[in-house]
Amino acid sequence: MTPLSILELVRVTEETDARGALDNARDLAAHAESWGYHRIWVAEHHNMHGIASAATSIVLAHIAAGTKTIRVGAGGIMLPNHAPYIIAEQFGTLARLFPGRIDLGLGRAPGTDQLTLRALRRSPNNADNFPQDVLELQAFLAPAGPEQRIVAVPAAGTEVPLWILGSSNFGAMLAAELGLPYAFASHFAPDLLLPALEIYKSRFKPSEQLDRPYAMVGVNVIAAETDADAARLATTQQMSFADIFKGARGLSKPPIDDIETYWGPMERAQAKQMLARSIIGSPATVRAGMEALVEETGADELILVSDVYDHAARLRSVELIAEAWGIGAG
Repeated sequence: MTPLSILELVRVTEETDARGALDNARDLAAHAESWGYHRIWVAEHHNMHGIASAATSIVLAHIAAGTKTIRVGAGGIMLPNHAPYIIAEQFGTLARLFPGRIDLGLGRAPGTDQLTLRALRRSPNNADNFPQDVLELQAFLAPAGPEQRIVAVPAAGTEVPLWILGSSNFGAMLAAELGLPYAFASHFAPDLLLPALEIYKSRFKPSEQLDRPYAMVGVNVIAAETDADAARLATTQQMSFADIFKGARGLSKPPIDDIETYWGPMERAQAKQMLARSIIGSPATVRAGMEALVEETGADELILVSDVYDHAARLRSVELIAEAWGIGAG
């Protein structure tokens, strides 16, 4: 059975502050661990009132401390925002604290707007150095040589596994060239999913980390007892995407009965395009959709976004997905 993982958004809602969002993320991870999920990832976002994962390595430490076996990682760190040396120190420290459980997914997008990028004291041109920065980071996580004058302490020798994240063909080509696992963000950029996976698999070069291609596909999956119940829960995510196009990003909103009353024709078309591969419904509907996605893509792993407003309902969604997929451990 294809492994399932979770991409946790650490959503701040109209009823839950940032501390509550962080604690809910940790609670979700603990439940996901007991239900058989393979890993839980958190992404770096800045200047977004509705997402509390800006200090990503600290959030991961909070989650990892509340779990025992599930892999915990970044999905991802936006490397152009940081010096590779600093990221090596942070994730090497996590690897020392939680050995054998830490992943480091890397993206080249800023994860924010241009004004915030300036506040980070980073240049938009840093993205051009992404391939070199990945190699530099990898070197700092490798065992230090006897003559090495700059050592990332305590990261050297941890060899934290790196992933390349992408929503276009660039990441696919880089992951293939470097022989790294690849995660595609079809949960918001579905159009290039199949071309990117084809490029990655056809051009893959084995490396010390990986001897064959390994592709993980990101997908929105929301489950409830019935298709109708799941469709209502999904309106929270639909409103979030509509708000992006309205230029009104804010806190996560509770579900509504009729999404058509919330968005206009333009927002509807844009949101539906980005959410085109979402799988929403009862356990049977969800299983069928996930099976079709794996068959179509040959994915080695699925990483799910189950963006549900109420924490209890989100836990139930994640549990139902695990039961439907047959991974539940209890």
